Amino acid sequence: MTAPRQVLPGVTYLVTRRCFQRMFLLRPSPATNAIFLYVLAVAARRYGILVHAFCVMSNHFHLVVTDVNARLPEFEQYLNALVARAVNASLGRWESFWAPGSYSAVALSSPQDVLEKVAYVLTNPVKAGLVASAKEWPGLWSAPESIGAGALRVTRPDGFFRRSGPMPEVVELALVPPPGFEPADAFRSLLVDAIAAREREVAHAHALAGIGFVGARRVLAQRPTARPPEPPPMRGLRPRVAARDRWKRIEAIGRLVGFLRAYREAWRARRAGRSGVIFPAGTYLLRVLHGVPCASFG
Repeated sequence: MTAPRQVLPGVTYLVTRRCFQRMFLLRPSPATNAIFLYVLAVAARRYGILVHAFCVMSNHFHLVVTDVNARLPEFEQYLNALVARAVNASLGRWESFWAPGSYSAVALSSPQDVLEKVAYVLTNPVKAGLVASAKEWPGLWSAPESIGAGALRVTRPDGFFRRSGPMPEVVELALVPPPGFEPADAFRSLLVDAIAAREREVAHAHALAGIGFVGARRVLAQRPTARPPEPPPMRGLRPRVAARDRWKRIEAIGRLVGFLRAYREAWRARRAGRSGVIFPAGTYLLRVLHGVPCASFG
C-alpha cells in the first residue's frame, strides 16, 4: 500500500512537480507564464492557500506555500490538471504533461527551514547553470520585493479559457511572508541576503570549473519537447519533511512515523469490519472520499 500523506492545517511546504520525461513543456514564454500565474492565483484563492514564493523552470516548478485549511491535495490537483490542459493546448499537443506519480510536498519544520527553501526556490535557475542572477530568469519567478507588497492583479489569458466561461476575468494573488516572519520587510531583507550568498557560491564554482551560464536567450530558444542532454539522476529518497536542526528533524520524522503506524492499524481494523474505527489526524483521502471519522488535530 502506498504510504498516505498526512495533511494538517497550517503546514508550510516546498512543493515540486516535474514534467513528463523531463521535457521543457514549461519553457518560458508569454503564454506559459500567463497561464501558470493565472491558474496559480485561482487555485490559491479557491483552496485558501498562502503563496510565499514560486519559480517555474522549463521542466518543473517549485512553490513554497502554507496550507491553511489542509486542502493541499485539492489545490495541487486543480493546479496541475488545469495547467497541463491549458499549456498543452497552447503547444498544440495532448499527450501526458506531468511525470508519472504525484507531486512532492516537503513539510518545513521551522522558520529557518522555510527561509532556506524559499532561497533555494528562487535561485534554482542559477543553480541549474541557466542564468547568472535569479532576476535574469525569463520564466515565472516571484521577486523578493513582491512579498507583502500588495496583491497582484492577474488577468485571464486568451485562448484556452472561454470569455463566457466560469473562470474569473481578473483574480488577485498576494505573496505573503511565511508564518514566523513579521514584518514583511524583515523577511525580504533576510531573503535578499540568502539569494545573494547562493548566487556568489554558484558563480565561484563556475569560475573554478571554467564554465559559463546558458543565458536567457538560449533558454527561450529551446523546443518545448526537448529535454536536458545529461542523463536523468538516479532515483533517491523522497523526503516528506525538511529540518536543518537535527532534533527538529528527528521529532518531525517521529510524528510522521506515528501517523503512518496509526493509519495502518486503523486501516486493518476497518478492513476487518470493526465499527467505530478512528483514523489519525491528517488522514485525507479516506476522510474526503469515504467520510471516515478522524481524530482532531491539536
